[in-house]
Amino acid sequence: MKYLFLPIAILSIIVASCSQNQDQFLISKSKIGPLTDTTTVKNLKTIFKNDSIVIVPPSGTEFLGDISDIHIFQKNGEKLLSLTPKNALDGSSTIKTIQIHSPKYANKKGLNTTSAFGDITNNYKISTITKTLGSVIITVNEINAFFTIPKNNLPADLWFTENKIEAIQIPQNTKIGSFFIQW
Repeated sequence: MKYLFLPIAILSIIVASCSQNQDQFLISKSKIGPLTDTTTVKNLKTIFKNDSIVIVPPSGTEFLGDISDIHIFQKNGEKLLSLTPKNALDGSSTIKTIQIHSPKYANKKGLNTTSAFGDITNNYKISTITKTLGSVIITVNEINAFFTIPKNNLPADLWFTENKIEAIQIPQNTKIGSFFIQW
């Protein structure tokens, strides 16, 4: 009986560490890896203690108190996330918007930065599609996410259309340009 305890303990440790690695990059409605919708700016140094944190104020506004973007890089230089706090110059502020840069971050349905439009429509209900000058913004309220698709990834007839773009007009294999979570 006592010889059975050691293999069970080792197996339990291995299973627990594997699930922690998966959660490190898991995206859900109120969580992205170790970040939650209640994480404050001052907690970022602790959460990303093995990574690099770079704070970049908007150009020309360094002294105006505008909201600064916070970029998270792994030590190997890979950009993971860009965070925008709700309030500028406030360590107790929570995060408002997160741009996901690394394909390591994915939700349970496999949606990540390398996904195509079909991956979104096959798994979620599109809330809105909004045109901008250079892209189309796809909003999915169900997961607090929005995605951009550059207009040059779309069929040419959609580039300059005055009409509203419908999901049916966007080819399923169209690659997304950016992936954001907003809290």
